[in-house]
Amino acid sequence: MRKSAIACGLLASVAYTAPTWANEDSLKLSQDPKNWAQQSGNYAGTRYSKLDQITTANVGSLKVAWTFSTGVLRGHEGSPLVIGNTMYLHTAFPNNVYALNLDDENKIIWQYSPKQDPSVIPVMCCDTVNRGVQYAEGKILLHQADTALVAIDAKTGKELWKSVNADPKKGETGTQAPTIVKDKVIIGVSGAEFGVRCFLTAYDLNTGKRVWRAYSMGPDEEILVDPEKTMSLGKPVGKDSSLKTWNGDQWKNGGGSIWGYTAWDPELNLFYYGTGNPSTWNPAQRAGPDGKQIDQKWSMTMFARNPDTGMAAWAYQMTPFDEWDYDGINEPILATLKIGGKDRKVAVHFDRNGFGYTWDRATGELLVAEKYDPKVNWATHVVMDPKDPQYGRPQVVAKYSTFLNGQDVNTKGICPAALGSKDQQPASFSEKTGLFYVPTNHVCMDYEPFKVSYTAGQPYVGATLSMFPAPDSHGGMGNFIAWDGATGKIVWSKPEQFSVWSGALTTAGGVAFYGTLEGYLKAVDQKDGKELFKFKTPSGIIGNVFTYEHKGKQHVGVFSGVGGWAGIGLAAGLTNPTDGLGAVGGYAGLSNYTRLGGSLTVFTLP
Repeated sequence: MRKSAIACGLLASVAYTAPTWANEDSLKLSQDPKNWAQQSGNYAGTRYSKLDQITTANVGSLKVAWTFSTGVLRGHEGSPLVIGNTMYLHTAFPNNVYALNLDDENKIIWQYSPKQDPSVIPVMCCDTVNRGVQYAEGKILLHQADTALVAIDAKTGKELWKSVNADPKKGETGTQAPTIVKDKVIIGVSGAEFGVRCFLTAYDLNTGKRVWRAYSMGPDEEILVDPEKTMSLGKPVGKDSSLKTWNGDQWKNGGGSIWGYTAWDPELNLFYYGTGNPSTWNPAQRAGPDGKQIDQKWSMTMFARNPDTGMAAWAYQMTPFDEWDYDGINEPILATLKIGGKDRKVAVHFDRNGFGYTWDRATGELLVAEKYDPKVNWATHVVMDPKDPQYGRPQVVAKYSTFLNGQDVNTKGICPAALGSKDQQPASFSEKTGLFYVPTNHVCMDYEPFKVSYTAGQPYVGATLSMFPAPDSHGGMGNFIAWDGATGKIVWSKPEQFSVWSGALTTAGGVAFYGTLEGYLKAVDQKDGKELFKFKTPSGIIGNVFTYEHKGKQHVGVFSGVGGWAGIGLAAGLTNPTDGLGAVGGYAGLSNYTRLGGSLTVFTLP
């Protein structure tokens, strides 16, 4: 991959200054670097820590401080939280939660064990993962696989309230980490692969009562958009912006899952998140009445909403009329960058479709849209001229269009594969360099759509996939890259044998951390990607690296427990190459390096 110098004068900063009316508890805790108080480290989603005890000079001396077995052998995404002297851990299904006393040899203070019906497991798309608990005002918030949202007393482990968000019998499931904004807990629902019309819901933090719900597609009043005030690329979305882009009532099974990490800007009071693919994966079944492509809004969309009311301020659709399952759920990261000589408060997003986007986070103005893997071939570019009728749209290459090539035709060599140039594994933004550090997939696919009928609670996919490493490259399936969000250029790239499915962490010590599917925790220099440390943990890493300080020492930790979409073959014992929505064959070699696990490994300096 091409290298470039770090942009001169690039301004990096924390994305917000806390106003007085925000959730003071969550903001205060996340602003103390001794804690790891949110899944993304802070509301801006930067996954950056100001702790600097571990540096590029001494990180090679890291030693294992302690370990903890979760007792669950499936994919472990997300990370623990650390609030003061207490650590809170979660597991994959059945979504047990532990509180550990860091002052007393990490003794278990309490364990919360949900009583869930195991029938939810077959309707979980891509392993039984959970992306983490959240904390606010003495409560731990857990989103269970069966979609129950639970508030747990952080001191005792006692259940305070439970609200059922959706119905697994319809294919609706929960894997997303909640987000707590002021007095509301915001959570999404999955189920696009089962024809669910998905939604985002806000609940009262203290009572669990539902406050508002915003669907991904449908009538304006149900998707919570104002035809005249909700903007897209500088223009009002207009009346029936979603309904007009669906054929008949197909929107009722429209998909648009919400399960990625989110961000919130307290100054603008805007909450940012992405929606997933439309249902089904067979684009021919979603064509317009004239047989032509139709956008299917608002799937594949980055939304900015008012968290108090749920009303959308702006929306941008990354992949209109998706033909490849390029789920748009990946996290937004809030930062301030110098673009065109001006400091711009932006949201940056690395989409599954292989493009890295930078928007003005107040208005949704598109500032940057560039490929963050040069092998991306399904589209040539995104039109950036506001005067062009195609403004903001990717320009699809006909050869790789699964719609133009037709139903029951195997379109070959599409890059990236359906799991994208990056899936849910969150990137990090470093205040030290002003760069984004991105764990990526370097994977392509063959994709054959076929006709499928909708039945509630049954798979509604309609495509057979095969995945493989990107050709004419380093032969591996992943890279860890540094990205300039102001210019849309790769600064450096470090190849990996398998996809980097672990969330990144950057610190004031100049180090970037990530994990590998084989099970290595790695540390590299933020400036040039030079590897400074690696350690093989008990299982493949799909969790997110985190850091905290305890008794004056900085610690770095990560879950190991292979699984998720890339590791579904190992996690679920699948062997057919096209199983796991195409991932089993692509990652067959992973079984030579790791096995199932569920553990936490914590490191510190001697």
